[in-house]
Amino acid sequence: MVGVAGGARDYPYAFHIALDGNGLNGLEGRAGVCLFRYDPATGDHAYKITYFGGVAGGHAPTVDPARRLGFLGNTGQHLLFYDPATLDEADRVSTLRFAVPDTTIKGSTHLVWLDDTEFVTAIGEHLWRFDVNRLTKAEQLAPHGLKVPHAMKRTASGRYVVFGGMDHPTRGEAREVGVLDTLTGAVRRVELPTTCWHLVPHPVLDVFYALSFRVAPADGTDWQHWGMSYLREYAYEVDAESGRVLRHWSADRDLPAHINSDVTISDRELIFCTGGSHTVVLVDLATLSQHRIIDEHPGALDQWTHARQAAATVTEALARGNVFSNAHLYVGAMKVSRGALLDGIYACQLSADQTLLFTANRGQNHITVYDYPSLELRLRVSMPELQEFDPRLPSWGDPRLGFHHSYLVSPAGPTSPTEGTP
Repeated sequence: MVGVAGGARDYPYAFHIALDGNGLNGLEGRAGVCLFRYDPATGDHAYKITYFGGVAGGHAPTVDPARRLGFLGNTGQHLLFYDPATLDEADRVSTLRFAVPDTTIKGSTHLVWLDDTEFVTAIGEHLWRFDVNRLTKAEQLAPHGLKVPHAMKRTASGRYVVFGGMDHPTRGEAREVGVLDTLTGAVRRVELPTTCWHLVPHPVLDVFYALSFRVAPADGTDWQHWGMSYLREYAYEVDAESGRVLRHWSADRDLPAHINSDVTISDRELIFCTGGSHTVVLVDLATLSQHRIIDEHPGALDQWTHARQAAATVTEALARGNVFSNAHLYVGAMKVSRGALLDGIYACQLSADQTLLFTANRGQNHITVYDYPSLELRLRVSMPELQEFDPRLPSWGDPRLGFHHSYLVSPAGPTSPTEGTP
């Protein structure tokens, strides 16, 4: 399923966004990529959208350092590669040939490129090293030591691969992140007070920042059908070499910073977006005490405009857990979302020259470009409905494309603060 808008021309920015369809639980949906191109000098933009058949749970895209091959991480136990210019599928391989996971949410959702062809990802209970020229051959590196490995990044020196961890459907709360030393091959498990799915490395130091992702299990035991917890959130500054927490930021539960997704960073701020609270939160790196917020919370009129999305959110939430025994989770979710029946921003990336911040709002189905550091809105584009790519869907159905994690290819600048801006 493919869609295109905009003429053929060169654009300096290419914003790759993973798509998982219109479900509330992105771990079970479709698998696709939205490629959004932008020229800030003229304001011109274009996009292309592709969904891949036979793959599920599209989650996190990345592009190799040479910008010749894209990867779509997913929860469906596939390694899927695509042409970053056309979105045509380049290759895929089942990871079940290497290991069978103990839960279907355990997939190769993220990877880290070591060079133009080699990468590291998690499969089953181990970290594996691959070469894109020999995808059916792989080197098993070491046990990752986490319940469900998730986001993966490489620190500034390139020596350490750091990765977050999800709660396990049956083994419970994670409260851990991992560190792979690529020189020695050793893996360290770092215990934390809260589960942290997502993280980002410091621009120049072998330090990384892990963001808390606080949920509660349905009926008190089911960690696969979890609900959003109305609890305070954390950001931990962790030294990759020693595994020690150096500093941390803690926000009271009223701060709309719940259920984060993409994390990026500038020379001055830790930047993360929230699917639960509809915000982008920017925390001052110097102090880890001050913060700014971009708020895309939908008002009453916006919610009425997106009534189909809201209806789908309610329906799928009811399908996740018994209303009577999980009433606290439903109330907590409404507190987290500040009454919105939509999900929020899942993608945010900062340009290499730290002048533009790209975001994608899942619930409102739009892409926005902000000036940085002023945070003034530069461009907002409403994206097409999912029905345009799948005629089987009823016109009254949920129209969300399903934005999730993202990766930004931008012109080389004086600094490259994130893995997404080589």
